[in-house]
Amino acid sequence: MKAAVLYKENHFVYEDITIRECEKNEVKVKVMAAGICGSDVHKMKNVWKYPLPAVMGHEFAGVVVDKGLAVTNINIGDRVAVIPFLPCNHCEYCVRGQFSLCEEHGMIGSKSFGGFAEYCNIPATNVLPIGDLSFEEAAMIEPLAVALHGVLNIAPKLGDVVAVFGAGTIGMLTIQWLKQAGVHEIIAIDIAEEKLTDAKNFGCTRTINAKYENLLEKIHEYTNGLGVDIALECAGSQITQEQCLLITRKKGKVGYLGIAYADVTLREQAFENIFRRELTLQGFWNSYSAPFPGEEWTKSIAFIQNGRIKLKELISHRFDLKDTQKAFDLIIGRKENYGKVLILPNGGVLGE
Repeated sequence: MKAAVLYKENHFVYEDITIRECEKNEVKVKVMAAGICGSDVHKMKNVWKYPLPAVMGHEFAGVVVDKGLAVTNINIGDRVAVIPFLPCNHCEYCVRGQFSLCEEHGMIGSKSFGGFAEYCNIPATNVLPIGDLSFEEAAMIEPLAVALHGVLNIAPKLGDVVAVFGAGTIGMLTIQWLKQAGVHEIIAIDIAEEKLTDAKNFGCTRTINAKYENLLEKIHEYTNGLGVDIALECAGSQITQEQCLLITRKKGKVGYLGIAYADVTLREQAFENIFRRELTLQGFWNSYSAPFPGEEWTKSIAFIQNGRIKLKELISHRFDLKDTQKAFDLIIGRKENYGKVLILPNGGVLGE
């Protein structure tokens, strides 16, 4: 089969590789759509920590074309979304059902070959039927579940004012889940005006362009000097990771969904706010709960199916598998504005 094989940071080669037969508990998925995650891009800019050569891609969907002899829950021809996380199922956290905290987990697309290929062998426990959802929407279930994991666990209440830092894909999905949870006052914060315009279209009541506006002054204005009830950090930026602590009211909550890619140094005021305002800080890792993969995944599929979550509007670019390098170069070089970028390993159909 063809694959976009990574040989070193941001160096992909489109070439033939061999894919083995399915093991007894696996299915073979013909990959129809695969998303490029923000974490994929950061790994290309910094240090790739996993075995090389590699086939990346952990957000993807396709069709089951073969299955092992022991597989009974999935049939050939089923349209499925792939769950990339491979829990060990025996560590303390897996036994508790806290799968996101598994200490010995595998990960499709980093520790093992992923979706930037025509086919991929997947444990039958790691696919979910998607019915008539488009493959492009199904490829976005993984980041949608990540966003829901954060919203479910931060537990917003009716009447809360919530600030979302970063209006990228995870930020936009978080905004949509907040709306579904009944939050009416959502403030989107970013430094790209076009992203803030999109955030308004997705239901934000207010936006702040932190590049040109004074963040603390605007939050003071919008919250009658109290601060927001909840701040959700979705940008993975050292600046915004600190700013969350500056704009949250007393007894408020701060949730971190964005990954830290460098040391975060806090100013005195930001750190003091944690204890003087008695803030609750919580991190959110991955998107899994019990029973595996959890309600984050099953609710994501259900809400897409009933039209309550918008995904297609977030997709800006589609690339053939042979052009995977071009896709990463576009994102890393910021050659143009982009939203969600998809790789279509088997040609794909727009909207499919």
